[in-house]
Parts: sequence; structure tokens; C-alpha cells
Amino acid sequence: MSEIIVPTPFEKKTADAVVIGGGIVGASTAFWLSKAGLKVILVEKRDALSSLTTAASVECFRTQFTEKAMADLALPSVEMFENFKDIVGLPDIDIGITQKGYLFVTDEPDRVPDLEKAIKQYDKLGIPGSELISGPDLHKRFPFLAPRALAATFNNRDGWISTHETTYGFAKGSKDVQFFIRTRVTGINLDSNGICGVETDKGTLHTRLVVNCAGPYAGSVGEMAGLDMPLRTVRRQKAFIRTSRKGVPPNAPFTVDLENHAYWRPEAGGVICAWVDPDEPDSPPSDELATDWDFAAESIYRVSRLNPFFETIADELKAEDVDVSAGQYVYTPDDKPVIGPCDEINGFHLNCGYWCGVMMSPEAGKRVADIVTGRMDNKDNPLRYSRFKEGDVEKGDTFLK
Repeated sequence: MSEIIVPTPFEKKTADAVVIGGGIVGASTAFWLSKAGLKVILVEKRDALSSLTTAASVECFRTQFTEKAMADLALPSVEMFENFKDIVGLPDIDIGITQKGYLFVTDEPDRVPDLEKAIKQYDKLGIPGSELISGPDLHKRFPFLAPRALAATFNNRDGWISTHETTYGFAKGSKDVQFFIRTRVTGINLDSNGICGVETDKGTLHTRLVVNCAGPYAGSVGEMAGLDMPLRTVRRQKAFIRTSRKGVPPNAPFTVDLENHAYWRPEAGGVICAWVDPDEPDSPPSDELATDWDFAAESIYRVSRLNPFFETIADELKAEDVDVSAGQYVYTPDDKPVIGPCDEINGFHLNCGYWCGVMMSPEAGKRVADIVTGRMDNKDNPLRYSRFKEGDVEKGDTFLK
């Protein structure tokens, strides 16, 4: 029986595994470890699960990845979202799955070959349903696009979920997990055999297995164990715009302008829009992130380029209709996450380094459990931590990362 508690101070507790981090990645990891028969304690320093990076996300998922290592996580993760009730054994849970697709759009002729190349790669990787749409067909299917839009890739299996419900679904569906909230990790203990415990502000957790799912704090947790991980944290913002304008297409997909890194999607009561600033500097992990006063205006300006209905939203916009929030992406040298054991420290496992944690979380958590239980050999895991020292590092060409 799993429980979410604020533990009273204790001298010591014992677990088969300790998961550090209570976002969707950590909750999925705890779920799959418990399914494998392990007694698990998850430690989260904040007041609730799903309250930092997960809560700041755009809550989306997609199948459109050009790198095999990423597609091999994304495809089964989407299938798990689609069958979430059965996966977690909770027949009444509703994660709000909305599959209206991802639409990657361009108005530049020179970009069209990139879209054609991506479709060929999706087919090669066995990603079903991806299509290249161009010309009159593009505007017939997506009439909200500007006339200048030339072509797009689209997969109607992509979409978004409620990350809050999904995270708590993993927690409620876990078999033997204690979720310790308001509990801060202060150190990781080692002996001659590797990991032997986790120090917290409530007491010591004795374990031989730790999984680092600490999101933007994953580097700091690694340092506690003596590991210097090649991770960068970067602020990403998003704007929720309240609007009841009739011109907003309620059934539109998650729509990305490939030329200026801007995107938007419908949301209850309005729209979410944002853009990825390639010049955003690295920033230290933080629970409190400032937002730029002009981010919403810049986002609306950018998405309006290929979605002109946004201009009508801007005409009547009031300050109280805008809510800008921020979270942090985590990047590795090849922009792919790190999953599995760390060779340098016996018992120290990783599930971190994400700019795409929400969409990868179901299968990533399962992979951790499969490696721990021996169902998967880490040598067959392309996202193993040792790839960096092995020199197996190559950035892919997936759109919008």
C-alpha cells in the first residue's frame, strides 16, 4: 500500500530503493520499481508531488523523434498514456489525454527538404501516422494557418495530458512506495560497496540503490555522491492567455513555427503560447524563477506570424488575462536524457537530463526498473551514462528541442 506523507523525524529507515525527486519522472520510476517487487521510498523536498518542473511544463507528448534512442522511449510512453488506467490499475483515473496532434510548420522553401527527411526517418523508425502535408491540403485541414505556410509534418497521435493527474496516478498505482514530501536530501552515503544510504533533514534512509530523478537539481544530487555530471539547466517560459475570442480554433493541434521557435496550443479558457530562445543563458537550479515582463507579448508576436488569429487576441488583451510562468529544462551534451546506472558509483542510478521529461516519463521509469532487475542489460541501453566517456555522443535533428 502506497502513501504520501510528511514524515516525522526518524533515526533510520530502510528501503530497497530510494528515488530522489517527486516530479512525473520520479513518480514513474517509483511506480515501476514497485511493480518489480522493490520496497521504495521517494523523497521530495517540496510540499507536493508534481509541483516544480512538471507543473511548469506545457504537458505535451509526441511521437515525432528522428533519433532511435528517443523514439524508443516516446512510442511506448504514448501507448502507456493511451492505456493509463490499465497500466496503473486505477479504472476511475482521468489524465485528460487529448490527442489533437503536433504540427511542425514552415513557410520557407529551403526548410521543406528537412520536413521530407524527417518523415522518411519517422518511417524508418517505425513511427506510425506521421505525414507531410503541403499546399492546399495544409490550409484545408488547418485553415487557421497564414496563407504563407507551405508545409508541415503532422501526427494526430501526439497531444497533451494533465501532468498532475498522471504523476499522482503513478503514485496511487504504486504497490509498496512511501512518498516523503517536505523532505530534503542533504547527503548521500557511500561505503566500500558503493551506495549505502541517503541523508535527509528527517533522518537516514538505508539503501543500496538510489535513483536520481531530481530534474534541475540532478547535478547537485550527483555532486553529493561525488559525481560531476555534464548537465546544463536553462530557464524556459510559457504564457497562458485567457481569451474567449471565437476566432481561436479549439481543435487545433500543438502548432510549432519552425522558423522562429514559437508554438501554441488550445487550453481550457484560452491558449498557451511560448517560444524557445536559443540564446537563453544557463542558470543555476532554482525553485523561484523570474519571468520576463515582455515574454507574453513576444510570444504572441511570434506565433502570430503563421497563426494570424492571434492578432485579434492581442487587440483586446488585458494584463489580468496573462499569466507567465517558468521552469527549467536540463540538457546533456547530446540533448538526450541519462538513464541507468553510473559505473563510477555502485548503486547510483540516473533518470535525468530531460528537456522532454513529461513525454518520456512512462517508458523511462520502466527502463530503470528493467535495468535494476536484469531484464535489460545496460550495455544495450543507448542512453547509458557511460556513453559520454565512450565518446558515443551525437546531437540529433529532432524539431523543437
